[in-house]
Amino acid sequence: MNENNGAGVNKDIAARIRELREVCDMERIELAETLGLTEAEYARYEDGEKDFPVSFLYELAALFKVDLTELLTGTAPRLANCSIVRKGEGIAVDRYEGYDFESIAYKFIGRRVEPMIVTVGPETENDPPELVSHSGQEFNYVLEGQITVRFGERSFLLNEGDCFYFDPTVPHAQSAAGGKGARFLTVIMP
Repeated sequence: MNENNGAGVNKDIAARIRELREVCDMERIELAETLGLTEAEYARYEDGEKDFPVSFLYELAALFKVDLTELLTGTAPRLANCSIVRKGEGIAVDRYEGYDFESIAYKFIGRRVEPMIVTVGPETENDPPELVSHSGQEFNYVLEGQITVRFGERSFLLNEGDCFYFDPTVPHAQSAAGGKGARFLTVIMP
């Protein structure tokens, strides 16, 4: 995984978002309203003060008609018929403490799905993961450890080799179970 300081990554992504908004000749308030946010909420993202949820980045990429890779790296993907991303070469993005993802197909142009390796720390009573929702469909496959998936009002315990396919418009969150960290593959289909 590329080693990046989470704050540095957020500032770089924030600068690209600002530039795309300006190139599209949009005011902050206009983009905020399009995204269903207040101007103050949107400003925290664009100023790099708040971590970017994956769903927020997908929405922006679709709105600006750019590939998610361009938001994350500033470079457009270049491979059209195949792509190899070697172990440890994915694009790392820190979402929030204890939850990191690595984009593993970022080099491919026109992806219809977004596969990522997600590393999560164990949930603590004082810091449970934030429930999120986004459009599309999502698939999770546990690679190492155990994952608790909170899905709406329900919770599911997944062991290594288990998978969970679901409608991500339902608020959900994943955390490691059993007091240890875990890793899983997620595939998000917009």
